[in-house]
Amino acid sequence: MLLPQGLSRRGSSIVFFWFIAVLVVILDQATKAAVRHLLPVGTSQRTLIPGILNLAHVENTGAAFSIGEGSSWLFVACAVVAFGVALGLVWNHDLPFPLVFSLGCVAGGGVGNMIDRLAWGSVTDFLATAFIDFPVFNVADIFVTCGVAISLVLYMRWEATEGASDEGDSEGGNG
Repeated sequence: MLLPQGLSRRGSSIVFFWFIAVLVVILDQATKAAVRHLLPVGTSQRTLIPGILNLAHVENTGAAFSIGEGSSWLFVACAVVAFGVALGLVWNHDLPFPLVFSLGCVAGGGVGNMIDRLAWGSVTDFLATAFIDFPVFNVADIFVTCGVAISLVLYMRWEATEGASDEGDSEGGNG
């Protein structure tokens, strides 16, 4: 792994978390900028991968399925809290790198959509599934959704392992 030498494992985790989060934001914002530049808002679907994925430029003031339209301030607050929780977990715990990676994905995706809300007043969505009727989404949404699912599984596994080792430590110390 390309992390600075001399950092503790936790320090390396923090650097890795920031690297992943920033990389996700850059990828998300670059794809959204390209869509805003190349496709007018409301562009009907254009085939990207036949039968699987289409492009369509939609501006969304809500969340998934347009829930909470017009509540950008609430979604900005949620993104700030999610970022803080993810960073706090990485900062305060010696987490395995796959969990740090998934938390970085969640944080970066949340920040990517937060940037849209603050800069444009809405989130640029552009990926539309062709094989199922599903809301149009973006790169940040993919990272948030996959990152949350993976983080939950990895966190539960890590917590179970940490809890088991803590019990072993306390039992071993009293015997």
